[in-house]
Amino acid sequence: MSKAKPVVLEGGACSARTALADRQLLSFVEAVKVTALFKVLANDTRIRMLHHLIRGESSVTELAKALGMRSQAVSNQLQRLSDTGVVTSRREGNNVFYRVTNECVAPLLDLALCLMEDER
Repeated sequence: MSKAKPVVLEGGACSARTALADRQLLSFVEAVKVTALFKVLANDTRIRMLHHLIRGESSVTELAKALGMRSQAVSNQLQRLSDTGVVTSRREGNNVFYRVTNECVAPLLDLALCLMEDER
């Protein structure tokens, strides 16, 4: 195994991670966890929410308006994303504001869009 190599992420964020090719084969448990994460992300509404939140923090009401959804439906979907640690919230008065907390989300979404564009 080689040493951790810095990986430059979108926005200049840098994280010291071992290159994927240099990692040991995923264990069964790790593969199950990755699968669970992809299942949470494999939802068109949650993908649209993440794209909106990558652009900046937003309240449930703002997200609901942007996506054309009811606030309760948005809150339910945000809870799924929050459970995975992808987004976090903060309360300000009666409003709850959400933001993406994991620096890997934007590059992952960008890579997914790249894969789609390459298919064409």
